[in-house]
Amino acid sequence: MTRTDRLNLSLLRPALADRRPKVACWMAAAAVASTLAVGSLGGCSFGDDGQGAGELTAGPSSPPPSETPGELVRSERLEGAAEGIAAWRVLYRSTDLDGNDIVVSGLVAAPDEPSPPGGRTVVSWGHPTTGAAERCGPSLSAEPLSTIAGVEELVRAGYVVVATDYAGMGAPGPDSYLVGETEGRNVLDAARAARELDIGASDRVALWGYSQGGHAVLFAAQQAEPYAPELEVQAVAVAAPAIDLAALLDTAVADPSGLRLAAYTLDSYASVYAASPAPELQTILTPDAAAAVPRLAELCAFDQDTELDDLSRTLVGRFLAADPRSTEPWASLIAENTPGTAEFDAPLFVAQGAADTLIRPELTQAFVDLQRGLGTDVTSEVIDDTDHGRIPYRALPSLLSWLEGTAPAAPAG
Repeated sequence: MTRTDRLNLSLLRPALADRRPKVACWMAAAAVASTLAVGSLGGCSFGDDGQGAGELTAGPSSPPPSETPGELVRSERLEGAAEGIAAWRVLYRSTDLDGNDIVVSGLVAAPDEPSPPGGRTVVSWGHPTTGAAERCGPSLSAEPLSTIAGVEELVRAGYVVVATDYAGMGAPGPDSYLVGETEGRNVLDAARAARELDIGASDRVALWGYSQGGHAVLFAAQQAEPYAPELEVQAVAVAAPAIDLAALLDTAVADPSGLRLAAYTLDSYASVYAASPAPELQTILTPDAAAAVPRLAELCAFDQDTELDDLSRTLVGRFLAADPRSTEPWASLIAENTPGTAEFDAPLFVAQGAADTLIRPELTQAFVDLQRGLGTDVTSEVIDDTDHGRIPYRALPSLLSWLEGTAPAAPAG
């Protein structure tokens, strides 16, 4: 794997927020919202943008909290967005794998002008790997909008763009790394939450995801009808999606840049599925790997790439003691979290870099062939001389053209 093919948002490099008071207050607000703690946030204030201004409080005088998925809990106007773009950091309600009410953080961006008749189509973005810990949420980065591939182009084309952090990232919550149902619900509920801002967000939705985010939006598409029937999912677009998890894990453990992905996945599953029965790391990992995985799972690709690489490098060739693809309950969990085994109702756009060594082109092509065989309307593009880190950006011109014909920003007429 080349240096430029390093894991996902390592290429984007927005430095993690430096614990400035405003970001620290936002994280505290997320904690309060997640735990429904009584009281206010002393010393924290939020700008009066008309969207959830003032201190976050939850006490006896407050009305009982709703548990409606997609309900907006708080929004904070972001400074520094490009001219003509309005953006917010948001907290909203979603549900986890077990159907429990959780609070998830994310971003919303929209044209800073009145919406057209019929409102704007919402593009719900699934981000690639930035880590798995709470501090690794893209919305907490110093330049959060830069973590969304094509955000400026999409907003200038007239779309509302929403971007979930996923559960447990940016706000307290359960692990969600490559936990398909949780990620998918978070993607759908972000689109729901945008409708509570005065930006013209409609029920029309296009899903757009890259790498881990491709996995997330495919699960969102699979469960959209039963989970969010009021949303009209018109299009599903992915770039180098994490689809064949068994093959991906096989590739990942052979390289330090991919090994961290395996560590995030296995640590996440060990936590989320602890009672079903518990998947224990010691059953598939060497003693050194089992000891190192919890530390790897704490590190973010934003600003801890060197430590991630150094620790992962020591485990190459001595990570697995048994094959998780044939060891239960790991094998069943991998199968359960592998998307795309049934036909998609909405048209599908798939972009792949020919030089990608993390998500290999043959894996993506097998997915495309399967979906076409099932009857899905698939548009696919393989881009030469393009590795994993570059694919979502080099695919943007084709994506924008495809969206214009499949899920336009505003209804015709």
